Amino acid sequence: MDINTVTELIRNPSDRPGQDWRDGDAWLAGGTWLFSDEQPRLRRLVDLTALGWDTLTAGPEGLRIGATCTIRELYAFAAPADWTVGPLLRASCEAFLASFKIWNSATVGGNIVMSLPAGPMITMTVALEATYIVWAPDGTERTVDAVDFVTANNRNVLAPGEILRRIDIPITALRKNYTHRRFTLTKMGRSTLFMIATQTPGRDDLLLTITAGTTHPVRLAFDAMPDAEDLRAAVDAIPADSWFDDPNGTPDHRQHLARHFAEDIRIELTGGVA
Repeated sequence: MDINTVTELIRNPSDRPGQDWRDGDAWLAGGTWLFSDEQPRLRRLVDLTALGWDTLTAGPEGLRIGATCTIRELYAFAAPADWTVGPLLRASCEAFLASFKIWNSATVGGNIVMSLPAGPMITMTVALEATYIVWAPDGTERTVDAVDFVTANNRNVLAPGEILRRIDIPITALRKNYTHRRFTLTKMGRSTLFMIATQTPGRDDLLLTITAGTTHPVRLAFDAMPDAEDLRAAVDAIPADSWFDDPNGTPDHRQHLARHFAEDIRIELTGGVA
């Protein structure tokens, strides 16, 4: 779609582009959402792809994902053999309601800052205990826990002029055991609920992340595997106004799915003991 209110495109921004931020600006990376709808408030686009940020950097501390890394690049990433969650990275990419053309342009950072309940990069990074590096217009940076970044449907903690620079996933999370459940109304449809559970090897803990069915990510942490009653109580303790309501599912339906999948996961991780 043509955005006829835009009068300027910054193709070669400064290394810290937020310094020149002004009202009416928008960061441009993949642009897959930006060019899909009217943007009447926009006057200028700032092209981040020209900055040449590293996309994926694997090291002894974990995985660094540049905000402009495309979904295609993440999907093609060959994780080290001892990173047990390697297949989860690909599964999260497959959770996109998007064509291969979108995969080639859409970015990890763009999906996160859109802050939609069904954003699979949000699900993945929250479940893997990631932190986000955020650049401020004054040249400073701050670290935000992934679980705290999205605050509501299409809302997050970014202030005007701030930019998501990088996602850091710790090595401890990359070596965890995991399982996941995802429900859609149609085979290739948008997620009604996306749930990921991780567990430290050799331990009985549980970290359960619930997204798509809630307006913001919910992460339930247990030092030891809960029984069925305690796990259901934890799901039921999620505030009623946190369950998302759209054509893909009512709040009651999504809560029901969360209860069902949580117990299914518990049974799987305890070796099939109901």
